[in-house]
Amino acid sequence: MPEDADRVHWGPKPGIGPGDSILGPLHGRRVLEVGCGTGRFAAHLARDHHAVVDAIDLSPTQHQRAQTRYGDIAGVRYLLGDAVTHLHTADPYELVFSVESLAYVDPHRALPALRHNLPAGGRLVFSVLHTDLDERGPSSTLAPREQHIRLKNRPPAPVWMWVLTPLLWQDLLDEAGFTVDHHDLLTVPDADNPVTYQLIQARRRTDRPHAAGRDSGASDGGA
Repeated sequence: MPEDADRVHWGPKPGIGPGDSILGPLHGRRVLEVGCGTGRFAAHLARDHHAVVDAIDLSPTQHQRAQTRYGDIAGVRYLLGDAVTHLHTADPYELVFSVESLAYVDPHRALPALRHNLPAGGRLVFSVLHTDLDERGPSSTLAPREQHIRLKNRPPAPVWMWVLTPLLWQDLLDEAGFTVDHHDLLTVPDADNPVTYQLIQARRRTDRPHAAGRDSGASDGGA
């Protein structure tokens, strides 16, 4: 079980990235964490910032770990299930955040559901993989691809992830009805570790989503 968190770690290693500061004032705010894993970030926001946090994960094992370790912390609730389904039925959140997990969900499902739930001006803050350990960068094709997660004392596990260029993420968010306020790359200050994450801060617009966006096969020269 990982140690309790004293900040949100957005990047590929603890301490990389801006921490909690980008989430804004949290006291009393209704927050959702998508893909909470062991639940330590949600517990931190409830315990140290007095946010009202729902934290959801698909894994029964992770849900049980989170509930066992942090379930008695006031202001946090751990949910087992599909985040997209939950977003369509839950009361609106003021802020939704996710560390790495949105890369596992089809953005054509996730982003409209997020817009549906968030009020105008509601914020979405998330990090996703940009460059992996094999130095493979993001794809300019709008499709998931196979990645391998390296687990301690286990063979690499294949998973399907949406590892997209910054331009594609911005286009998808724009089409879904979000304005991107900040889009940063988080790197490890270590020449032997090529892993990079994108950190995206967006807010829900008041206007309707665009009907169509950029060609999904377009090249992103800035990736």
